[in-house]
Amino acid sequence: MRMMLAFAAVLYSTAALAQASAPPAAEADKPAAEAKSAKTPKAAAAKGAVAPRLQACQDIEDGTKGRLDCYDAVIKPEPNPKAPAPKTVMQCKFTKEEDERLNCYNGFVDSMPKLPRPKS
Repeated sequence: MRMMLAFAAVLYSTAALAQASAPPAAEADKPAAEAKSAKTPKAAAAKGAVAPRLQACQDIEDGTKGRLDCYDAVIKPEPNPKAPAPKTVMQCKFTKEEDERLNCYNGFVDSMPKLPRPKS
């Protein structure tokens, strides 16, 4: 059983690495010079993974509008008065009240394992 689990983990990780290193189909048709000019480091970082961007918001003072604005820049709010209790950080965007949305984001981001900071 452990061997099967280990084998599945290895297969999953290699598939994830292969997908991450392969260019998207739309960029594969472009010449290399165009593809490089379209992706600047800032644009790539802005469209990167959500977790490091959410953790970067932790540098802003807790309980402030600035931190909420930072979270909202990463995950656009879509208030829904009939939204159920959030089970993931992505569902916090449905919370209408700003204080509740900030607490929701803080709860999930605080419980995330700390990721290494991207180099600037």
